[in-house]
Amino acid sequence: MRFQYVLSEIATGLRRNLTMTIALVIVVAISIAMLGAGLLVRSQADTTKGYWYDRIEISVFMCNAYSTGAGCADGAVTDAQRDTIRQTLESHPEVDEVFYENQEQAFERFGEQFDDSDIGGIITPDQLPESFRVALQDPEEYDGVVSAVSGLPGVQEVTDQRQLLEPLFQTLDGMQITAFIITGIQIIAAVLLIGNTIRLAAFNRRRETGIMRLVGASNFYIQLPFILEAAIAGLLGSLLGVVALFGGVEFVVGRFIAPNLQFTSWVDSADVWAATPWLLTAGVVISVLASFITLRRYLRV
Repeated sequence: MRFQYVLSEIATGLRRNLTMTIALVIVVAISIAMLGAGLLVRSQADTTKGYWYDRIEISVFMCNAYSTGAGCADGAVTDAQRDTIRQTLESHPEVDEVFYENQEQAFERFGEQFDDSDIGGIITPDQLPESFRVALQDPEEYDGVVSAVSGLPGVQEVTDQRQLLEPLFQTLDGMQITAFIITGIQIIAAVLLIGNTIRLAAFNRRRETGIMRLVGASNFYIQLPFILEAAIAGLLGSLLGVVALFGGVEFVVGRFIAPNLQFTSWVDSADVWAATPWLLTAGVVISVLASFITLRRYLRV
């Protein structure tokens, strides 16, 4: 009997406040979708970093006959200088592997990159520098290698690919922060709407709750239908938010972004599935806590 009464009260509350319940479901759906977007952006940032960190190299370009600068005062790099640079790199504890590229190999790679450009027919092999490409044991630790070879004779320039990727990582971090800020605003709006919905439902059923209090019903038993109403609305909103995330990942990322931007791996449905339990739990917990706090403050018989 008690279980049937709770179910009937839930149905009555949802029916009486249908428009408010629909609004609540929509707000929760938007909040959960934005929270999920923030989680996916963070996952994308981790995926991108993991994809590129394994490919990050330091390039040590050596002097040729056309080089200028303090390290190239004596002209093109000599055999002795090249050996010193190689030995410095190979003996460094942060270095994993060292690859040498001569001028002919550099010219071949240059031709592949600029085959359709007019500049490809102007450059000759002797104008391109020899280089060492250095793979690191830990891509986060590169300062030591850079400082070890930067001042050596015969070194024209030392470049770190991480410097080229840092703007991308900063953009992803900024998108994540923005998504979480919007999520926070949406959650505040959802909490306020939940509170107003529960207050309206409690006011509409003040006679019923008064009678229940007179016959000895506990506070928990009186409050339970209201809390479950909020939990159901929160669950429905969370499900809609998760469905929106699946749609966004499938159609926006899977069909537009990933095929056109193939410089990294992208998040997919598996990442959404991994976040789904947390998103559903968050939607229900926020709804239940907001309704519980509202009832303790405003439910008076």
